Amino acid sequence: DFRVSTFPTYAGEKVVMRILDPTVGLRELSDLGLEGRNLEVLKRGIEKPHGMILITGPTGSGKTTTLYSLLHILNQEGVNIVSLEDPIEYYIEGVNQSQVRPEIGYTFATGLRHILRQDPDKIMVGEIRDNETAALAVHAALTGHLVLSTLHTNNAIGVIPRLIDMGIDRYLLPPTLIAAVAQRLVQRLCQNSKREIKISPETRELIKNELSGIDPEELKKYNIKEPYALFEPKVSKECPKGTKGRLGVFEILEMTPQLENIILKEPSEAAIREEAKRQGMTTMLQDGIVKALRGLVGLEEVKKELEE
Repeated sequence: DFRVSTFPTYAGEKVVMRILDPTVGLRELSDLGLEGRNLEVLKRGIEKPHGMILITGPTGSGKTTTLYSLLHILNQEGVNIVSLEDPIEYYIEGVNQSQVRPEIGYTFATGLRHILRQDPDKIMVGEIRDNETAALAVHAALTGHLVLSTLHTNNAIGVIPRLIDMGIDRYLLPPTLIAAVAQRLVQRLCQNSKREIKISPETRELIKNELSGIDPEELKKYNIKEPYALFEPKVSKECPKGTKGRLGVFEILEMTPQLENIILKEPSEAAIREEAKRQGMTTMLQDGIVKALRGLVGLEEVKKELEE
């Protein structure tokens, strides 16, 4: 399947094509790159009967794929799941999928109103684009539904001020928001042809500083210790580009009593960041460094994706 966008320019038509492979199927969360604390927090979140989990990141960062993986877990007999998408990228048997059509007035907001009359247990909204959709999603989460959706912010911490900017009263956030998940996609190194590289003093210092903020037990799980090794792509017959597929780097901010107090007082980004550190949140950079030290991705690629 293809999603095509065209744009007229002086030199001619500019075309961007996105290729969707329906034969790939739904992927497990661990296959996406979710592991350790991140995987535990997300699995704990989707077990809750109501509330809201938001996936955030720029276009093309894999948000929809993560949503589909969560739907796959929730898709059990007797569970009424309704999704509102633009467009429907993959069809999931057992999920009531609907596609918005703004040209006839069927938007995310109007569709969500209709969904709430369908006695849903779980709701997936492709994207929260405006204040009205945000308010309806929060209302759905407060009235006994588990809501999954996406938002555009730079990181997980930015979800809270973004929702407040969209007109959501701060006192509604603690009982509504379960977790905010930020992600990016990085090229996965071909394991049969990757090449070890020399680590510069600046990079070594970056690694040391970032690893100091990660729970030592997490690092033990992946045998991360000195001397460190980093790798880069190497072209081979099997891997013409030196890479094979993509892997996510993640950070997940979980709602806690401490975070609730911060939100109800003054939800500054600095205070939220301090709470994220206290609860052991691994940043996308830290997650990327750990994956780079395990030889799964290149560190330069991680830094490039996070800087864009």
